[in-house]
Amino acid sequence: MDNSSHRLNYDSLGIDYCRYRIPDSRIASRIRSAIGDASTVCNIGAGTGSYEPRDISVTPVEPSERMIQQRADAASVVRAPAEDLPFADGQFDVAMAVLTVHHWTDQRRGLSEMKRISRRQVIMTFDPVMTDSFWLVRDYLPEFAAFDKKSAPSMELYKEALSDCLISPVPVPWDCTDGFLAAYWRRPERYLDPNARKAISLFSQVPEPTISAAVSRLQKDIDSGEWARRYADLCKREEMDFGYRLVVSNSG
Repeated sequence: MDNSSHRLNYDSLGIDYCRYRIPDSRIASRIRSAIGDASTVCNIGAGTGSYEPRDISVTPVEPSERMIQQRADAASVVRAPAEDLPFADGQFDVAMAVLTVHHWTDQRRGLSEMKRISRRQVIMTFDPVMTDSFWLVRDYLPEFAAFDKKSAPSMELYKEALSDCLISPVPVPWDCTDGFLAAYWRRPERYLDPNARKAISLFSQVPEPTISAAVSRLQKDIDSGEWARRYADLCKREEMDFGYRLVVSNSG
């Protein structure tokens, strides 16, 4: 996917993004802990500013005008691609990136740029081999798994691009406030909301007739009680691991 496609997707789909992608405090705590005692942070693919620490200096970088317009500090955003960051070597203590690397044109180059401009890299991402562990993908939209396995970076790429790399699971709470793909794993009715789906980029990568058919099947299964019967064990869980990962490297 090239950066022009990335901008087009988010310029057209980013409407009301901040209403559905509210940072989850539990995930935010993990990211903030990984950032540690840094004084300066660069947030690459910053979007509307989710998970940016408020107690230290942050320089946001974002290519989509639609996303920038939803920020209170829009004037402070540097509009640039991850692959060509307009900063000096080692300019920041930390470079962070949250659920964005899979949108980059050249993921290896973008990670190299993160490493170049910072002494530590903190990345929230996902393992594409685990996408189909999520019931919505496995049982309704297997096309999502095929897309992720083709376009999203593997965990091996992070290990290769960022030396001294620690990768740890980020469990998804059942009441997660950040509406990414697996956020509603115990609230299936949320996937029936077209505006909630617009805040999840994968829904824009599959033909609309395929999405409509899957949503109709999900609606039918919810209404009939089949979904509740099939996934009864989920109602006993407080959090689940669907492949979201925190990558931390001190390789700058």
